[in-house]
Amino acid sequence: MPAEPGAEAGEGTQRGPDKLSIIVFSGEFERIHYAFAMASAAAAMNTPVTLFFTMEGIRALCKPKADGTPGWHALPPIAAAKDAKALDAEFADRGVATFEEMHDACVSFGVKFMVCEMGLRAAGLDIADLRDDVAYTEGGIITFLADASKKGATFFV
Repeated sequence: MPAEPGAEAGEGTQRGPDKLSIIVFSGEFERIHYAFAMASAAAAMNTPVTLFFTMEGIRALCKPKADGTPGWHALPPIAAAKDAKALDAEFADRGVATFEEMHDACVSFGVKFMVCEMGLRAAGLDIADLRDDVAYTEGGIITFLADASKKGATFFV
């Protein structure tokens, strides 16, 4: 039944999908940043969210290097004119949440971080290579599909 004109979300009407499932395949900084933006926004609206990291997208979750440089600084941007660190600083100067702020928002809102076992192997990584400040669910495509909802939305980033 369509919602009454002017009805607000939370007043017995369902706005949007009942779950958001995002496949984070790309290893490009801006795409991963946007995946975090979609995930945190949906979670802020009490929509359950799963971020499924696979292939090069997993590199966004790598631990910092020995010198403390965040692992995501190595992510290539879509436009090769800047690196991820410079682009993130530019975002901050423009009032856009930084990569770490978006990541932390996802964690604090309870977004599920799922990491693809095949993607880890393909990237030459192990779960131990990933950040310690996130609880990961390790699984494969079947695990991800079982986690998704028939009434939900799935995005491929």
